[in-house]
Amino acid sequence: MMIHVEEGKGGRDRKSMLSHGLLDLLRDYWREARPDGWLFPGLPRVNPISPRQLNRAFASAKHMAGVTRSAILHTLRHSFATHLLEAGTDVRVIQVLLGHTKLTTTARYTHVATKTIQNTVSPFERLKDLQDLTLRRGLE
Repeated sequence: MMIHVEEGKGGRDRKSMLSHGLLDLLRDYWREARPDGWLFPGLPRVNPISPRQLNRAFASAKHMAGVTRSAILHTLRHSFATHLLEAGTDVRVIQVLLGHTKLTTTARYTHVATKTIQNTVSPFERLKDLQDLTLRRGLE
């Protein structure tokens, strides 16, 4: 359940996760399109889909879905990382999935994970709970 990405962002190869639902969609696509060579061929068909063709397909999909917010393909990468963070995924796992060599690069995504920040219990609250427990014990 892994996808091998060749020459991804930064020209590096990496492995990424493949969900069962996406695998089912890709299988359906393959059965229908029966592409020769590349799963997503470009023009000419002996080449993989180009970044320009991919950008056009993304813009078309956005339009068909009624999405009016400004977004580029890189927005999907940002959204992926943010959703993983908000779901509680360890930032080091996200680092590997995004192919970052430095954790500080991945940490940039944490500024948009406001749900995670809101759900984080402050150490001050934990101290307050400990103080309340201490006071209760003193009264017993």
